[in-house]
Amino acid sequence: MGLNLDNKKAVVAAVSAEVANAQSIVVAEYRGLEVGKITVLRANARAAGVYLRVLKNTLVRRAVEGTPFAGLAENMVGPLIYGISKDPVAAAKLLNDFAKGNDKLVIKAGAMANYVMDANGVKALAAMPSREELLAKLLGTMQAPVATFVRTLNEVPTKFVRGLAAVRDAKASAAA
Repeated sequence: MGLNLDNKKAVVAAVSAEVANAQSIVVAEYRGLEVGKITVLRANARAAGVYLRVLKNTLVRRAVEGTPFAGLAENMVGPLIYGISKDPVAAAKLLNDFAKGNDKLVIKAGAMANYVMDANGVKALAAMPSREELLAKLLGTMQAPVATFVRTLNEVPTKFVRGLAAVRDAKASAAA
């Protein structure tokens, strides 16, 4: 059953709201994919914070019109599933990982603000570490000199206590 005009406007508004906050959009063809597998994909998307929907291409074209993702409109052909995420890597990683185990899900294209990627570009984006991983690496790099400095400062009293213990043991063995 088709959507009436009010429902179409609601869908366009909802997708426009997601696109306004998005860092990336990934488009994949799902032709021949079983419902159970799409349900698993949707559950994974919710866990990863990715907005994932099967939408009419004309409605998505209207939603991305006038946004930095407008260049993606020419790749919207056929039955497509749209992954929209605030994390630039999350949607690409989610759909790329799922496509590795399911050959019927074919990544068609992707877009970041004012930049449209082909399938290989999406796969390259998926290979990048996520924002959280990059922040963890940065924090580890920033924390390393401080941790080394603290260990060095801790060694001075530790060596002093070991020296006193050795003197005490030497006096105890000499007295016995």
